[in-house]
Amino acid sequence: MLDPVQHTFQSAEFRSMVANALLFFENTPIHSLPLSQTFVDSGVYALYYLGDYPLYAPISLHNQSSCILPIYVGKAVPPGWRTSRSPNATAPTLFNRLQEHARSIQQGADIHVAHFRCRFMILNVPESDLITVIEAELIRRFKPLWNSTVDGFGNHDPGVGRKDQAKSEWDILHPGRLWAEKLIKTATTREVIIAKVRQILA
Repeated sequence: MLDPVQHTFQSAEFRSMVANALLFFENTPIHSLPLSQTFVDSGVYALYYLGDYPLYAPISLHNQSSCILPIYVGKAVPPGWRTSRSPNATAPTLFNRLQEHARSIQQGADIHVAHFRCRFMILNVPESDLITVIEAELIRRFKPLWNSTVDGFGNHDPGVGRKDQAKSEWDILHPGRLWAEKLIKTATTREVIIAKVRQILA
């Protein structure tokens, strides 16, 4: 008879390590977007909204005195990480990802990059193995709006030949990204997305 207990791995050391990493992350410095200084390395990051867009008022209110409620959490892994090749620890993957997000915000309607802040944690080899774990735990803990409710902020340009896919919810709510404007299909409406956000943030 199969006994799940015999197949279940548990580690208090692992949970403690994740908790220590989250504590470190929450005490990293806050920066404006776009970043003014380049750096190399990979890791985990969070974006915080402090602006006056009425729909996001509950989030902005939480972040006025201190950035405590992220609107988006993401990761940047080193090249070769997904295919188990030796990761390139000298690539500016984290910096590039944050700059890409800054451009998306600059192009999006009703939001302004000056109203956003970010914090990030660099995780090099061997700590880079924790990147996905830390990202997932931050998303579970804070349920950032652009991760859990409004889909698509972190999407990349789908490239030539894939323009028949639908616009993301984020691009419907904040139209303007140059590559997203070429997408024809829409899976929902702006009104539906706004209603969903209001319900979540109520």
